[in-house]
Amino acid sequence: LQIAREFHTVFISHIPVMGAEQGSAAQRFIWMVDVFYDNRVKLVVSASAMPHELCRNSVQAAEFARTASRLMEMQSRDYLGLPHHSGSVNLNSPA
Repeated sequence: LQIAREFHTVFISHIPVMGAEQGSAAQRFIWMVDVFYDNRVKLVVSASAMPHELCRNSVQAAEFARTASRLMEMQSRDYLGLPHHSGSVNLNSPA
């Protein structure tokens, strides 16, 4: 959450294909993409496969399908044109 608030662009390299044995890593990746998507963070990645091929864990297949869709959308000109939304609140401003 803090990374999504602080940075408008994040680079991640070497994302592997995740099977059943990497279930917890796949879940954390799903959550990370969700947070970055919701905060309009520009995510630049290098991965071992295309988004829809990154998770080979049947338990998370449906949830990862949404993540793959978000990753594809995050490459679009429309998404890239959105301003970063940090979700932060200025505590010094009057209520």
